[in-house]
Amino acid sequence: MREVNVGEKLDQYELTELIARSGMASIFKGRDLANGGTVAIKVPYLQFESDVVFYGRFQREEEIGRRLDHPNIIRVLTPKRKSRMYIAMEYIEGVSLRAIARDKRQLDIAEGLDIARQICRALVYMHSQGVIHRDLKPENILVTKEGQVKIMDFGIALDESARRLTWSGLSSTIGTPDYMAPEQISGRRGDVRTDIYALGMIFYELLTGNLPFEGDNVYALMRAKGSEDPQPPSRYRPDLDPHLEEIILHAIARQPRDRYSTAVEMGRELCDPDGVALTGRATRLHPRNPAVLRLKRALWGTFFFLSLGILFAFLIWLANRYPAGHPEPHSSYRGEMR
Repeated sequence: MREVNVGEKLDQYELTELIARSGMASIFKGRDLANGGTVAIKVPYLQFESDVVFYGRFQREEEIGRRLDHPNIIRVLTPKRKSRMYIAMEYIEGVSLRAIARDKRQLDIAEGLDIARQICRALVYMHSQGVIHRDLKPENILVTKEGQVKIMDFGIALDESARRLTWSGLSSTIGTPDYMAPEQISGRRGDVRTDIYALGMIFYELLTGNLPFEGDNVYALMRAKGSEDPQPPSRYRPDLDPHLEEIILHAIARQPRDRYSTAVEMGRELCDPDGVALTGRATRLHPRNPAVLRLKRALWGTFFFLSLGILFAFLIWLANRYPAGHPEPHSSYRGEMR
C-alpha cells in the first residue's frame, strides 16, 4: 500500500484535487463515479494506518459522522466498499470560520450571533444523540457563501452510547488549548458543558477579535484558564450589548456547574438576548491586568539577563585571577615553595 495522489481512484471515488494537508491526513476533492456527485475524501498518511490508537479514533470519527444527520454538521457518506482507511464526506464550498475571524477581526453583532446560534443548534442535536464534540474551534467549522455553518472533525468526540474503554484514558486531555475547558486541561473527560464552554470562547473571539486569557506559552495559558478570571468581552469591545456579554461569561464560567447546563438553555438565550437577566457577572471578575503582566514579564526578563551578565563577569574574573596552566598553589605548600 502507498500514499494516494490526485488523479488516482480510491474505490468508487476519483481524486480530482488536493484541498488541504493536516498533520495526520490529506483531504481531497473527488468525484463519486457511482452517481457523479462531488465529495471530500479524508485519507490518513500511511504511517498512521498501523497505529492502533489512531485507527480507533479514525474509525470512531467515521461511525459518529454516519450517525449524525443535521444541516449544520458535515454529512459522512457510506461507500459501497473500502480498500483502505478513509472517510468520504459531502463536499462543502465554503471557508473556515478561522479565515473569517482573521479577515474581519470583529464580526458584526448580527453575523456573530447568527453563527453562534447555528453552532448551538448543532450542539443541541449532537448532544441529543449522545455525542460530545470536545474540539470545537474555528478551524473545525466551515461557513458556506450562503452563511450556513458546517461543523466537522469528530476525531476526539466522545460517544456516550459506545463503549468507553477507548476514550476514557487515551484522549481525555486532547484538544486545542485556546478553546479547551478547564476540566479538559485537568484531564477529565468532559460533558455537554465542555462544548458549551468552547462555543462561548468562539463567540467571544468572533465579537471581540481576542480571547479572554493571555499566556506566554501553552502552559501559562492553561494555568490561567484553571485559576484566573477571563477578561470581560467589553474590555475589547466597549459598545458590546451587556446581554451578550452575560451570555458569553455564563458559557465560559470556570466551573462546569456555573455554565449553562444544556445547549438548549444557551440556545434559548441566544435567540432572545434582550430577555437575558443581567446578573453583573462582568463586574465580579478580577482578571489580571495585561499591562501589569507585561511589566512583570519585562522585570523578570531584565532580572534574567542581568543575572546572566553578572555570572559572565564573574567567570571572566575567575579566568583572569587563575589563568589556565597556572593554578593557585595550595596554602599548605607556600612555605616550601619560597
